[in-house]
Amino acid sequence: MSKKIMVNRELTDDMVNQPPHYNQDKVECIDAIESATNSGFEYYLQGVIIKYLWRYRYKGKPVEDLRKAEWYLQKLIKLKTKEDIT
Repeated sequence: MSKKIMVNRELTDDMVNQPPHYNQDKVECIDAIESATNSGFEYYLQGVIIKYLWRYRYKGKPVEDLRKAEWYLQKLIKLKTKEDIT
C-alpha cells in the first residue's frame, strides 16, 4: 500500500518516500536492489543521489527531485551509520 500525503487539501500518493510504482507484491524496489547488490548498494545510492541533483533544474519538479536526492542521502547515511556501529 502506498503512503498518501496531503497536497492542496487532497490526499495523493507520496512520490518521494513511497511511490506506488516501486512496490510490487509487497516488496519495495529499494529493498530488492539492496539485497541484489550487497556491498555495491552504497555506490548505487551515490549514483542515484548524483542523478537527482544533476537533473533537478530540468525536469519541472525541482523540489521533488531534491527531496528524492535527500531521501537517498538519508538512506546512505543510515547505511554508513550502521556500518560504523558494527
